[in-house]
Parts: sequence; C-alpha cells; structure tokens
Amino acid sequence: MIRLVVYLLALALLAFGIAWLADRPGEVAIVWQGWQIQTSVMVAASALLAVIAAAILIWSLIRLLFRSPDLIALALRNRRSARGWAAVSRGLVAVGSGDVAGARRAASDAQRLIASEPLTRLLAAQAAQLSGDAEGAEAAFRAMAETPSTRLLGLRGLHVEARRRGDAAAALVTAEEAVRFEPGLAWAADAVIEARCLAGDYGAARAMLEREAAHGSLDRATHRRRRAVLLAAEAQALELSDPAVARERALEAVKLVATLVPAAATAGRLLGASGDVRKASKILEAAYAATPHPDLAEAYLYLRAGDAARDRLKRVRNLIARAPAHPESAMALARAALDAQDFAAARAALAPLLEAPTQRVCLLMAELEAAESGDVGKAREWSARAMRAARDPVWIADGVVAERWAPISPISGRLDAYVWEVPPGVAATPVLEHEAERVTAAIAAAVQSRALAEAAETRQTVVVVNEPATPEKAPTPEPPTLVAAPALVPTQEPRPAAVAAGRASAVIATPHLPDDPGPGGDPDDMPDGRASSPQFRA
Repeated sequence: MIRLVVYLLALALLAFGIAWLADRPGEVAIVWQGWQIQTSVMVAASALLAVIAAAILIWSLIRLLFRSPDLIALALRNRRSARGWAAVSRGLVAVGSGDVAGARRAASDAQRLIASEPLTRLLAAQAAQLSGDAEGAEAAFRAMAETPSTRLLGLRGLHVEARRRGDAAAALVTAEEAVRFEPGLAWAADAVIEARCLAGDYGAARAMLEREAAHGSLDRATHRRRRAVLLAAEAQALELSDPAVARERALEAVKLVATLVPAAATAGRLLGASGDVRKASKILEAAYAATPHPDLAEAYLYLRAGDAARDRLKRVRNLIARAPAHPESAMALARAALDAQDFAAARAALAPLLEAPTQRVCLLMAELEAAESGDVGKAREWSARAMRAARDPVWIADGVVAERWAPISPISGRLDAYVWEVPPGVAATPVLEHEAERVTAAIAAAVQSRALAEAAETRQTVVVVNEPATPEKAPTPEPPTLVAAPALVPTQEPRPAAVAAGRASAVIATPHLPDDPGPGGDPDDMPDGRASSPQFRA
C-alpha cells in the first residue's frame, strides 16, 4: 500500500513538471565547430534523456561482454548446485522411505556436486547407517565434527553410533565434548546426567543439571522436578551407608516437590528412624493425599519400629483419611488389620474391592482366609484367581515394568521417566513377589497348625501293652496297677516296681505337646501305630 502511494506521488510530480515546462516555452541554441543547433526546451530535454539512455545501454553491453566468462561460470555453478540440492532432496526422501539403493545413489550424486554442504555429509552418514555401514557413518560424522559449522551435528552422530555399539565410554566422551561447546544442548546434558547416575555420582549429575538450567534450556518447574529426582535417588543410595546425608537430601527433595513418592517415602523412613515422627507423618500424609502409594503407607506404618500391630492399625487410619475412597487405602488398612489379627476389619476393608479384585486384593484375601480360619482351600482358590486378576499399578518407564523406582529409564536413559500406573495391554502377569510370600507363609502356617492338631489328637490315645509274666518267678497274680503321668507334660519317669518284678502291668502312654514329637518321632511312623519311644514299650 505504501509503495503504491509513493508511486502515485512520483507520477503526479512528473506530470506536474512536464506540464510546467509546456506552459513555459523557450529556445535552446548550441553553436559548436561552426554548427548551430536551435530548438525548444522540450525537445532539448527529450534529446538529453535519449542520449543518457543510449549511453547506459552501451555501457551495459560492454560490461556484459567483459563479464560473460564469469557469468557463464556462475550459471554452471548454479546449475550444479541445483542438481546437488535436488540429489539431497531425493536422498532424504529415500532415507525416510527406507530405499537403501536410492539413498546411496543420491548421496553419491550430492557428494560429487556439492560436497562441502553440511546436508551432503549428513545424507552420506544416514545412507551409511541405513545400509548398515557403521564405519562409513562414523567417518562421515567424524568429518562433520572436525568442521566448526557442523561440529555439534557430527558429535551427535558419533554419540548415537557409540550407543548403538554399546560403547558407553565413547558415548560419554562425545556428549561431554558437545556440552563443552554448547552447555545448553539438551541431548548432551541428558547423556552426561545419565552416565553420572549410572555411576552413582549424583553430585556431578546435579552440577550438570545446574549448568543446563543456567543456559536457559529448562523452565523453572522442570528444573525443580529433575533436581528433586536426583536428590531422591541420592537419598535412597545413602539410606543405609550414611543416614544423616541421606535425610538431608531427601528433605531437600521434598521441599522442591512435596508429592514425589520416592523422596517422601525415604524422608519418612529416615525421620522416623531418627525419632522425628511428627515431621515424618506430615510429609507422608501430604504425599499420600496427592498420590496414594504402598511405599508411603508402609513407611507410615513403621515410623516407630517398636510399635505393636494394634498401634500400627490405629495409625494407618489417620493416613487413609487423606484418601478414603482410593483402593490403596483399603489395601493398606487390610494389611495393617491382618498384621494385628483383626480379621473382621480386614474383611470389611476389602469387601468393596471384591467385585473386580486386582492381584493384590486376591492375595490379601488368600492370606486372610488362611490366617483367620485356616481354610487352605479358599486360600489357594484366591491365589489362583490372582494369576488371572487385573494388574495393580507399578513403576513403568518407556514401556518397561520395574519393581523399584529409579531416576533414569533403563531403555532411553531419560531422567524422571518412571510413572506409577497400571501397565497398558497386560491381561495376565505374574503376581507380586512379596505379597505371594506372605500368602505362602500363611498357607504353610495353616497346614502346619492342622497337622499338629491332628498329631496331638492321635498322641492322646491310650495304648495298653501287656507283658507276659515269668512262670517260675511269678507269685500269686495281683490286679493290674495303673500308672498315669500328668496330662500334656512330657516326662521320663522310671517304670513301676511291679513291672520290674515281672508282674503284668498296664501303662497309660504319656502324651507329648504338639510342637514336641518326643525322641521317638511321630506315632504314625510305626506300621502298627505304636510309637518307637521307650515310653510306649511294653
């Protein structure tokens, strides 16, 4: 719009000047070398303009004639460059579509036409990668790394190739070199942080994170979250070896992100061990209200190691009040009730979850049936249902299910990759190991209790054994003498004198406690049902 206005103004000024000259006629006379030229002002002006235009045209032709070699060379270079860029375009399309032969041909054409262009080297490297030529790809990336304009691109390629062949040391070297040139480079900083975490050097990982944040590569929220993750990982690593430093790291992580489950659970355990139960309770309750998690519930239950099971049951009710409708609250209450042998409370807590029970609910019900009534059949039925039940939430990172939380992904090495959720698309999975161990122990205890009860009932049976009297020494027969030992008390009393004299006697076998089968073993060991102990001999 502005150009149109300027053009109209210039045209108006030109028309005004021509009209002004036309309204003021005059004559122009030129005398030179005997020549005399006399004309009007308008004609003289027009002739002057024509001469100027002719001079410009002649000068342009002469200039074009002298510059024609350069122009021809430039045209050839442009044509060559256009063909080269067309080859690069074809090559990138071939790489994207998986056409190995097309990518190699295009890379060869581009290398021949525009070898100095960065995209040509990148195309050569990608074509080599596509065809499986690792050495060719590394050579191309190394050439790019030696050129200042493509150094970061070459280092990135060398890093990827080193990770592909499993060379962690070379991958770390290239990442550190890239960080030295560009500290805010995300992939390089993440690679360095991953390597430091794998080595357990969380302090160096935090230093790298601070350098990345100082160059504006991270927003404030992301920086706080990642720092909290690294602090929580360090607290877990030092929890047993250096509890004081671990507690400091865990508390700092909780200050940054109060809802980070690993940080809150570690801080709660360490504060409880140091005696600061009140502060530990506040941290665990705040985290549980945001994310009900079994680790938080377990840490809350065992804040004081010397508490009885009944005290833990009372305490867990304060925790589940933060999320009363969540299934994790019901399972935490059921676990505490089972430990306290309050089977009615455990059954009432699990009742709302029985319509669609998960693996943990099934295992809790199996433990409840075995512990409450010793019903091994129902316990095993619930254990079998657990194998087909829906999966409970677990730690997942890049599609990998992990038993424990970790700061980085085992697949991509990405920091803070773990999430607590139900694995997608999993229909049947193995049961949880620690819950299965509890159920196995409960079923074994029920079986043992039943076996001991049956053994005790068998041992209390009266066994009467007659000894034949010696004919030549036996006096007048006397009525049998009964010698009885106190009930349920294992003794080794001497045999009566009447038995020693050879008279027939009746002996009532001394029963043993269910947990002490005696020196002779179980009565069922003998074919006729008699015990091999001396107390059962005639």
